[in-house]
Amino acid sequence: MITRRHFFKAGGLGLAAVAFAGKESVFSETYSALKQTGYVSKRPELSQRNFTSRAVEETIGQVKKQLKDPKLAWMFENCFPNTLDTTVHFRTTDGRPDTFVYTGDIHAMWLRDSAAQVWPYLNLMKKDEPLRSLIAGVINRQTQCILLDPYANAFNDGPAGGEWMSDMTDMKPELHERKWEIDSLCYTVRLAYHYWKITGDTAVFSSDWIKAAGLILKTFKEQQRKDGLGPYKFQRKTERQLDTLSNNGWGAPVKPVGLIVSSFRPSDDATSYGFLIPSNLFAVVSLRQLAEISDKVTGDRDFASQCTMLASEVETAVNRYAITEHLSYGKIYAYEIDGFGNRLFMDDTNVPSLLSLPYLGCVAANDPVYRNTRKFVWSADNPYFFKGKAAEGIGGPHIGFDMVWPMSLIMKAMTSDNDTEIKYCVKTLRDTDAETGFIHESFNRDNPEKFTRSWFAWANTLFGELILKLLNDGKVDLLNKL
Repeated sequence: MITRRHFFKAGGLGLAAVAFAGKESVFSETYSALKQTGYVSKRPELSQRNFTSRAVEETIGQVKKQLKDPKLAWMFENCFPNTLDTTVHFRTTDGRPDTFVYTGDIHAMWLRDSAAQVWPYLNLMKKDEPLRSLIAGVINRQTQCILLDPYANAFNDGPAGGEWMSDMTDMKPELHERKWEIDSLCYTVRLAYHYWKITGDTAVFSSDWIKAAGLILKTFKEQQRKDGLGPYKFQRKTERQLDTLSNNGWGAPVKPVGLIVSSFRPSDDATSYGFLIPSNLFAVVSLRQLAEISDKVTGDRDFASQCTMLASEVETAVNRYAITEHLSYGKIYAYEIDGFGNRLFMDDTNVPSLLSLPYLGCVAANDPVYRNTRKFVWSADNPYFFKGKAAEGIGGPHIGFDMVWPMSLIMKAMTSDNDTEIKYCVKTLRDTDAETGFIHESFNRDNPEKFTRSWFAWANTLFGELILKLLNDGKVDLLNKL
């Protein structure tokens, strides 16, 4: 049985491995440059791409002219457009843009992944109206997903059913999986908020969106568990401990202290203690964004006030219960707590993670508690930090021991002000692709040829986002001296 993210190397990459053949001058120019270096693009042939953005193609051309490292340029060419090339399905429904986004080699739409996959294209929307419309379509589709079930993490393109219909929860044929994860709802808010801020377009904030926003707030409050366990429970018949919840589907007990329960992590693994701290901090940001939208766009001051109050309550609870004196690192954030005094000290690669908090706008990169936490998570004291012959980085229990996730290297570089750290991360990303030209879910710390997921669009696009950030930060020399 195929499960979420368990796709090991098996020759061929589907569409992502189809040889590139340019049909316009910009494509022909890129192809010729690649061929001269010995690196031929692995993008689909132009007619087989799911969506083509002129702004994205121009960006690829501009970046490649600045990168002297032929392999790095090749990887950017393959990875940055991977979401558009292979995963988006754009249409119009009831006169509105509607975009369904595969996560890659799993043909379902995760709220988290789909928002993150198109995120690096936001700043290109003003140059490309079709691209703006496509991203508006992602927001519209996510709105409908939340209306269908705010507790679900992944959705089918229609009532297709699937392998998890036997899960003991309120499954519907439109759901691919129903694992309650705080960050699923946060990512939808993040995308809609920044779309509005960049474009000024408020059309995505429809009456349906307002209903979905109400469900987000309602769900967060339910999962504070002040008035009982709430409506959500989940069990699965499985040999994987972290694919199901204990206590008849309710999960580990928590003491209501103002935090929000996340039954599952962004890895889709069950939490050990229900209060997942990175996701709670993400919720603080999202609630304040919801409040601003409600105040300035939809005009519901009462709803805005409710969002602001909940954000403050969660933030206060994080500061009171989740910041703990560590024996070696001083005050740091715990990864999970339960409100009874139990704390889990680790980090998991999937974003939101403790490492990624500044990337998501949850804390400042120079915050003392974050700096201490950062030292902890990138050390042998984090049980899911792995160091080997090929690389060092953070993994997680989803794949298991000795498997480094490239996303951790990307997040370390994204949140670093140290050129030595950044250089190590980019060089390692370049050198651990197993010569595929793509970023994988994970790879063995000693042998990058052993990897999971040959088609993981979020990681690919995130790598492209990192390269663009470093160029915008004036680090072209660093990239050209790996």
